[in-house]
Amino acid sequence: MEPPQPISDELRRWFADELRRAKLDAMKELAYGASHEINNPLANIALRAQTLLKREDDPDKRKAFEAMHRAAMRAHEMISDLMLFARPPQLVKGSIDLREVVRTVLEELSPRAVASETALSAQTAGEPVVIDADAEQLAVAIRAVAENSLDALGRGGEVVLSVTSSSDAATVRVVDNGPGVPAEIAPHVFDPFFSGREAGRGLGFGLSKCWRIVTDHGGDVRLDSPPGAGVAVTITLPRG
Repeated sequence: MEPPQPISDELRRWFADELRRAKLDAMKELAYGASHEINNPLANIALRAQTLLKREDDPDKRKAFEAMHRAAMRAHEMISDLMLFARPPQLVKGSIDLREVVRTVLEELSPRAVASETALSAQTAGEPVVIDADAEQLAVAIRAVAENSLDALGRGGEVVLSVTSSSDAATVRVVDNGPGVPAEIAPHVFDPFFSGREAGRGLGFGLSKCWRIVTDHGGDVRLDSPPGAGVAVTITLPRG
C-alpha cells in the first residue's frame, strides 16, 4: 500500500479560504436575523430617552438620559455595521482609477495620522489602475483596514498604502509596523466584532466589513503577520 501523499501548501490554503468563506456566509445570515430583532428595541429606547430629556430640567437626570441616548445610538451604529455585513448596498460600479480611491482615503486619514505622530503614506503605480468597481464602497473597505492599522499603532509607527496591477488583477496593500496578529488570532480576524485587543490590536468590525465589500466585487482579502513584522493586508480585485 502506497503511503498517503502529503497535502500541498496550495491545497491547504484553498481549504482554509473555503472554510473561512463558508463560516462568514453563515455568520452573514445570523447577523441579518439578529439585527432586525435588536434594532427595533434600540430605536424605542433612544426615542424614549430623547422624549424624557426634553421634559427634564434636573441636571443629574438630564445627564443620565443623555448617557442612555448615546449608548442606544452607539449600539444602533454597531447594528448598522452588522447590517452592512449581512446585506450590503447594491454595488454601483463604474470605471475608476484605484489610485484615486487610495489617495482619497489617505487625505481623509491624514489629520488623524498627524495627531498621533504616525507616518501615513501611499505608493501608487505611475499609470492609472482602472477597474470596474464601486469607488465609494472600496474607499470604505480600504479606510477600514488603514484605521485598524492606526488603532494598532496608537502613537508613532508607520502605515503604507500601495497600489499595483497586472493584466488581470489590481492590488491594494496596507502595511504597518505595529504589534502584529498572533497565529492563534489570525483565523478570526474577519469575524464581525472579533477583538484582538489583548494582543495590542483592536480588530472590531473593520476587517469583516472590508472582506464583505471586496468579495462582493469578486476579489479577495488576505492578512499576513510574520512574527515581529507588523501586518500586511492585501486586497486583490479583478480587472475588467
